[in-house]
Amino acid sequence: MIKPDAVRAGNIGNILQMVNQAGFRIVAMKYLHITKTQAEKFYEVHKERPFYGELTEFMSSGPIVAAILEKDNAVSDFRKLIGATNPAQAEEGTIRKLYAASVGENAVHGSDSDENAAIEGNFFFSGLEQF
Repeated sequence: MIKPDAVRAGNIGNILQMVNQAGFRIVAMKYLHITKTQAEKFYEVHKERPFYGELTEFMSSGPIVAAILEKDNAVSDFRKLIGATNPAQAEEGTIRKLYAASVGENAVHGSDSDENAAIEGNFFFSGLEQF
């Protein structure tokens, strides 16, 4: 997912280019603005964490680009491509190093497991929208 900060900054094209160049195939993608309630549902796994309210407020603050990506080792390869959550600690050339402003506004979301990738993909896309 490309988060509201990166969308506001005009970085959709640059980020998608990096995704394509890294060998990912986009099997579903949409541009949308989720509500606070939808953000709360999506990030429900973090409900007890202190950053949950701030995160859901931020994620509903503007449009996002949701996508499902396909590639061998997609989850681990995407996590390498996006870099550390804190852009100051992210490796050079990663999406977050290039386009994230802070830990909270870190440009992109990437699933942390194949299981969560399936859950998160199904949150945004029906089977008819996945190619």
